[in-house]
Amino acid sequence: MEAEPLDAGWLPYDPAERGGGTGSQWPHARFPGRPMSTRRLHLAGATAATCFAAAAVAFVASDILLFQLTNILIYAIALLGLNVLVGYNGQMSLGHGAFFALGAYCAAVLVAHLAFPQLLALVLAGVACLAAGFLFGLPAARLPAMHLAMATLALGAILPGVAKHKALESWTGGTSGLALERREVPFGLPLGFDQWMYLLSLCMLLVLLVLARNLLEGRIGRAVIAIRDHPIAAEASGIDAGFYKPAIFGVSAMFTGIAGALSALSLQYVAPGIYGMLLSFSFLVGIAVGGVGSLAGALYGALFLQVIQLFAGTTARTLETAHVGVIYGAALILVVFFMPGGIAALLQRSRR
Repeated sequence: MEAEPLDAGWLPYDPAERGGGTGSQWPHARFPGRPMSTRRLHLAGATAATCFAAAAVAFVASDILLFQLTNILIYAIALLGLNVLVGYNGQMSLGHGAFFALGAYCAAVLVAHLAFPQLLALVLAGVACLAAGFLFGLPAARLPAMHLAMATLALGAILPGVAKHKALESWTGGTSGLALERREVPFGLPLGFDQWMYLLSLCMLLVLLVLARNLLEGRIGRAVIAIRDHPIAAEASGIDAGFYKPAIFGVSAMFTGIAGALSALSLQYVAPGIYGMLLSFSFLVGIAVGGVGSLAGALYGALFLQVIQLFAGTTARTLETAHVGVIYGAALILVVFFMPGGIAALLQRSRR
C-alpha cells in the first residue's frame, strides 16, 4: 500500500518555489535582508523603550532611590572600562580604583577651586585619565601578566596616599577630603540635583556603551581580541601590541575616570579613604559576577555591587570599614565554581 503524499498546504510557502525544489533553502532565502532587518528593528524598538523607561524613572522616584540608581550607573561605567581591559584584551588590573580616584579628584579640583562647569570638568577628567592610562600602559605592555597585576596593585595603593601629601593638601583637602558646593542644574533645566545626576549618569553610560561596542566590533576590537587569544599569531600578522595594549589601557582608564568624576559630583565629596584597595577589588568582583568579556555584564555587576552595599548597610564613605570584603570573597568563590561565565553567560544560556 503506497503512502499518500503529504499535503503541503500547511506550509507557509510553496515547496516548488524554494529555489529549484532542492529543499535546501528557507522560505525567506529570496529575501535574505528581511529577517535581519526585522530583528534589528525589534531590537532598536526595545532599546528605545528601555531608555525611555529608564529616563522616566527620574520623574517618579524619590531622591534616595535616584541616588542609589545613580550609584549603579556609575559602577556600570567603571566596570565597563575594566571589562574592556580584562575581558577583551586580557590585561589584568588590580588597581583600577586609582583611575576612579584620579577622575574624582580631577573633577572635584576643577569644580571646587577653578569654578569649571560640571560637564567640562567631567570631560577633562576623562581626558586626564586617558592620558594617564596610556602613559602607564606603555611600559606595562611589556610586562608579563603577573608583573602587570602587581604593578596595577601598587598603583592602586599609592594614589590615595598621594592625595594626602602636604604639597597637594591645599588642592585635595588632605586626609579630611574636599567638599563640593551643590550647584544649580545647568542650562536652567527644571530638575532637582538628584534627577540631574541620574540623567547625566544614564546618558554617559549609554554613550560609553555605544562607544565601547563600536570600538570592539571594529578593526581595533579584532586586533585587541587577537592579542588576547593568540599574541604570537597577532604579532606575526602585523598587529602592533606595543600600541594597542597601552591604547586599550588608556580607554579603560578613561571610562573608569569618568565614573569617578560622576561619583565625586554626585557625592559632592572626595577623600582618600573612599578610594582604597577594596574599591579596586570590588570592581574585579563586579566584572566576575556580571560576566567577563560582556558589555551587558557591567550593568549586572554594578547592580550586584549596589545590592551588596545596601545589604551590608554601607555607603561609599564607609566602604573600607564595613565587612563587605568577606561578602565579596565568598561571592567570587561561588561564581568561579558554579557560574564561571557570570550572570551574562547564565542569561544567555537561559535564552538559548
